[in-house]
Amino acid sequence: MADPEIGVTPYWELTFDADGDVDGPQRDRLLAEAGQRGVRDLVVFAHGWNNDRSGANRLYSRFFAPFPTLAPRARLGYVGVLWPSMRFSDEPIPDLPRSVADGVSGVPATARPVLDKGTRHALLEVFPGRATVVDQLARLLDQQPAEAASLEEFGRLVRLLVEMRPRGPQAAFAADTLSEGVPQSDPEMLFGDTGAMCGEFAAALAQVAGGAAGAGAVAAQPRLWDGGQELLRQATYFAMKRRAGTVGERGLGRALGELARTAPDVRVHLVGHSFGARLVSFALRGLPEGVHTVKSVTLLQGAFSHYAFAARLPHDDRASGVLHGQHKRVDGPLVCCHSRHDSALGTFYPLASRMAGDSRSITGFGIGSVLGTKWGALGYDGVQAVKGTRSFTLSEALRAQLPASGCVNIDAAAVVKRGGPPSGAHSDICHGELARVVLAAGRIT
Repeated sequence: MADPEIGVTPYWELTFDADGDVDGPQRDRLLAEAGQRGVRDLVVFAHGWNNDRSGANRLYSRFFAPFPTLAPRARLGYVGVLWPSMRFSDEPIPDLPRSVADGVSGVPATARPVLDKGTRHALLEVFPGRATVVDQLARLLDQQPAEAASLEEFGRLVRLLVEMRPRGPQAAFAADTLSEGVPQSDPEMLFGDTGAMCGEFAAALAQVAGGAAGAGAVAAQPRLWDGGQELLRQATYFAMKRRAGTVGERGLGRALGELARTAPDVRVHLVGHSFGARLVSFALRGLPEGVHTVKSVTLLQGAFSHYAFAARLPHDDRASGVLHGQHKRVDGPLVCCHSRHDSALGTFYPLASRMAGDSRSITGFGIGSVLGTKWGALGYDGVQAVKGTRSFTLSEALRAQLPASGCVNIDAAAVVKRGGPPSGAHSDICHGELARVVLAAGRIT
């Protein structure tokens, strides 16, 4: 019998906390039942930014829906990964039209910067014990004082909320690249001039809004407090980026190792959206030695560096991607679906990913710029600087047999194209063509 919320069977959930600890009974149920239910191919999906279980279930229900029809003879099982990330209420919900998403959140896209009730609740869920800080942030966004000191105070509160300088090994989970002998630096967006950062985020928002309005539209005027809200959003995402790595390596990777021990014949296919793509990629780093049950990985609009899997970076031969070589842990291909219509990754990701010590202007921050090339996201232009990576259009990928191993880029812009500012097409992933990519990557017939 299918899960009434998801619509496919058999379906299991795996819930992780911020430290990567898994819900024990859920894990034990999966370990006990996967082999007993005769599952041959297990599709494990991790969501990206998201507020609650119901939102994740809507995504999983829509994405998994075509699988039984596309592969009617396959012995499929499904896992939905739940982890504590968050979605700001002015962002689209995956596979819901913008007008519907606005109705769900209660906040229209044109609203002035404000922390509505839903966003406050989400911040407290993912950053417990910070109620006073959230209230102060909300008050400043509501009042929007003109004094420069108010923006600096806003920046201080954002730093306090997300604790960007964590102690211990969690700091490594925020890195996308690693330099030999060079310590990981902090993001300049939090430890630089808050007013300057807000101004540049505001300019980015105005540019994206102008592009969405089309040619001939009157350009929106940048507003500093719009940039302030974007600073909060991006700082939150940086914390979620760190958390996704933690949950992937310490949580999902270990759980997959246990599954390999109890059900060694089950072939695992990892799928991740946005920061969920980062989560499943870090799960490869957490796999115990000798585990070869992960047969494919499909990254949908992955929100981490396009150099993450590189052995050496083009702009710094001392540095490597934090996941360099990890694609070899997959007994099959690692497939990256990307789209140029994703403004969240094409504009804001490289902007927010600039690190301390890079004092150059971020004017002209798009993916085609030096900044975009250096700090670009693989969900925008695919895996970069990994020898042997193959590239396909979506139609080519669906006609041909995908490579049996290595990194594979698929330009999915033909279907991943709907969405308005600020995220563009970032959440437009529920398409039968992308379900077919997952099946093709795993050679599931």
